[in-house]
Amino acid sequence: MRHDKPGFPRLASAEPGGGFRLAKAAVPGYQKPMKRWLAILAAGWVCTFPAAGTTIMVVPVFEPLSLHGTDGDEAISDTGEALQACVMSRPMAMTGAFPEVLVDAIRSPHQIPTNNPNYQVKEANLLLICGIGISGEMTPEGLVVRLDVAKLAIPPEVDLTARQILKLAIVAVRKTLDEYQKAQTQAIAVSLVIEGADETRANLLDLGARFEVPGGGSRD
Repeated sequence: MRHDKPGFPRLASAEPGGGFRLAKAAVPGYQKPMKRWLAILAAGWVCTFPAAGTTIMVVPVFEPLSLHGTDGDEAISDTGEALQACVMSRPMAMTGAFPEVLVDAIRSPHQIPTNNPNYQVKEANLLLICGIGISGEMTPEGLVVRLDVAKLAIPPEVDLTARQILKLAIVAVRKTLDEYQKAQTQAIAVSLVIEGADETRANLLDLGARFEVPGGGSRD
């Protein structure tokens, strides 16, 4: 089953000749849609419907981030290691086929804002820093997530192994899909595949996995 049209409330609809008609949730006393809308906000999901007809959603996307250039290490409970890296989310305004675009967005450029002129790191996303590709594709069996390590190269300032970086990327995939599924009514099957591994990186292939992310939304 595709997840192209997540079940989000309509904020407004276009009227003939331009302008918008307010949705019922904006009418005082219309409580049930308002409660659902507040629940979606609490889950971190917001959507808008521009006049052009394109659906844009502001969604949380988790990324594997390097902390090089800082003085902190992050304890990663998901991997059981303390690394100079972390998995964090940030909001992104997305359009397209969901959840595939969420997977693609995990590899977005990320320059961490700072108020310290000594922190001059221009890119923190480990997938970009280390040349790891990622893509999502919906198939009849579910979502296929591909991590491509054919061009993997770890710069000297990143004190991590290829295996640690991939584990962080997998955590980012799982957390991103977990958030997306909170608004869905059906579970999604995920197949995670490691691609592009030559003989020197064959030890990374066992990181591939199959898992299911349950839905958390109401069926009302």
